[in-house]
Amino acid sequence: MNKRHIRALAVFGIAVVALTGARGSGGGGCDNHSSSSSSSSSSSSSGGSNHDNDDNGTSGGSVSGGSGSANQALRDITIDKCAYDAATKNLTARITIKNDGVLDYDYDVTLKFKGASAVSATATTTDIAVAADASKSVDMTAPYTGTGDGSEYTKCEVTRASRS
Repeated sequence: MNKRHIRALAVFGIAVVALTGARGSGGGGCDNHSSSSSSSSSSSSSGGSNHDNDDNGTSGGSVSGGSGSANQALRDITIDKCAYDAATKNLTARITIKNDGVLDYDYDVTLKFKGASAVSATATTTDIAVAADASKSVDMTAPYTGTGDGSEYTKCEVTRASRS
């Protein structure tokens, strides 16, 4: 391979990283609003996908992660739902893992349910197989240990993720 081809591949690689590297790269917040509210809101400070859920007033979540390759697993994850399930008395979250790569990966994810007056609860799932250029949604749960309706939990956050 001559220098010209190597240079072209390097430029292409940088362009791909620049175009895809920012997806899901930042935190974001969640607003706690009641289920009778007719509007929903979410915020994101740097491009992460956050979605609200009006099941009981608990809303979306955040995914933290930087631009380094070690944080790629975090950038592959979005939180679609974060709620208290009264029927099972569990805190539940639905995440979507999008693998834009050319290799299949198995993901391990740790998610925390948080709130100002709540003791954080943790949900962990392992060995989520996601094929190359595909996505997969997964439900995560943690037992609710409180005595109320779960409204003290106002957001969820992916705190750790890895892929292999």
